[in-house]
Amino acid sequence: MTTKQVLSIILLSAGTSIGSMWAYNKINTQTTYQYPVGDSGKLPSNYTGFFDGMNNGTPPSDFTQAANAAIPATVHIKTKATRMASNNLPRRNPLLDLFGFDFDEGFGGMERAIPQMASGSGAIISEDGYIVTNNHVVDGSDEINVTLNNKKTFKAKLVGSDPSSDIAVIKIEAKGLPFLLYGNSDDARIGQWVLAVGYPLTLETTVTAGIISAKGRTLDINRRQSNSPVESFIQTDAAVNPGNSGGPLISIDGKMLGINSAIASPTGTFAGYSFTIPVNIVKKIVADIIKYGSAQRGYLGINYAPDGLSDEQKEQHGVKTGDGVYVMEVVKDGAAASAGIKSGDFIEKVNDVPVQSGADMVGQIAIYRPGDKVKISYRRDGKLHDVNVTLRNSAGTTEIGRSAILEKLGADLETLSKKDAADLGVKGGVTVKKVKPGGIFERSKIQDTYVILKVNGQDVKTIDEFRKALENSGVTAKLEGIYPGYEGIYPYPLRLN
Repeated sequence: MTTKQVLSIILLSAGTSIGSMWAYNKINTQTTYQYPVGDSGKLPSNYTGFFDGMNNGTPPSDFTQAANAAIPATVHIKTKATRMASNNLPRRNPLLDLFGFDFDEGFGGMERAIPQMASGSGAIISEDGYIVTNNHVVDGSDEINVTLNNKKTFKAKLVGSDPSSDIAVIKIEAKGLPFLLYGNSDDARIGQWVLAVGYPLTLETTVTAGIISAKGRTLDINRRQSNSPVESFIQTDAAVNPGNSGGPLISIDGKMLGINSAIASPTGTFAGYSFTIPVNIVKKIVADIIKYGSAQRGYLGINYAPDGLSDEQKEQHGVKTGDGVYVMEVVKDGAAASAGIKSGDFIEKVNDVPVQSGADMVGQIAIYRPGDKVKISYRRDGKLHDVNVTLRNSAGTTEIGRSAILEKLGADLETLSKKDAADLGVKGGVTVKKVKPGGIFERSKIQDTYVILKVNGQDVKTIDEFRKALENSGVTAKLEGIYPGYEGIYPYPLRLN
């Protein structure tokens, strides 16, 4: 079976939100940050007596203790959302065309709002109600409801999400909740037993067992959802089905190893392989979301040779053969360029951890924030060099706390030049260069070339002003702008969560 055929059978993630399968990269065992949620040192009630039989190093004899610890801390998430759907009327009306009336513009294609229900799982990570789940479980929801294992129900609010890693954090108002302890996904070994816990196929809490069958799986499916995709699943054969999305993967010592996110299947239901976001990735994203409202991602600033190139492809693209990751291009004024890394170098280590592929390297970088320094070991002309690189954000600075809202819009944006602003007779604005699939702009029917002039009645003249206006908008925002060559102001309401 070819790689293309294998990828073609990667279907819907284990949740019910169609078209959202996500992943994240394998990361360094040394973490720079202290994670305030789940690492408090306090043993939650669901672990009472769990470690008594392990004080002498004796492991559990079966899965009952791990299951009993995980079940109370695994929740059922149900969401409500409004989707727009066509009523199947013709897109254009011939009679109205006779009078020069544009049916699409006049009636918006006669779309109607359709309520949609969805279901997934989540893992409680603090006694005061923080819950981690998949972004695709709650993305676009108008209402999020959480049911605990004891049948108590709560309304939840979205704290923040990271589409690139398919992680979201929600919160319920409660105290003294059972919660899961973080494990260490870098210590996970191929062949070890694991449990998948969740609410599959609308069933009540379900526990399945399997083994870790691979680590660092890259499916190349995240690129359609993010400009900075990073993929490195833990692969298991624990049965996972629609509804399991966002539920935890548990080691037999009762700790969370990751969040279940996707399946590979020719049918849409479990067929032997499920994929989990490693917990070391999860807790970094959770810490960012709780502290900053969005994931803080540091960038090295290089383009590297894709993994798995054949010798013929390497020759065609001028890629040299060697150990590590081949640097094809260095971004001008980026972090790597400032540290002296050049095209043609081989990156062999990140913070003394060997990297054999691009996924390895990006995964090692992924746990750090803009402004952090990482040690990069690269080989040039047969000689190994070590250099400290200060990572930067996507805007090319070391600033942290920048919102991910622009990425969620799903578009390439550009500040309107002074000349173009004068030609259009406006003071300034932001041009939508290209709308991408799956983002807020696509769902709102915004088209390429749209020039954004106002957000909630406030003038915006630059991308930074636009970003700040959206950050202050809350759940919804109203855009006003123009299309060059067309008369009038075009308003668009946006749902930002």
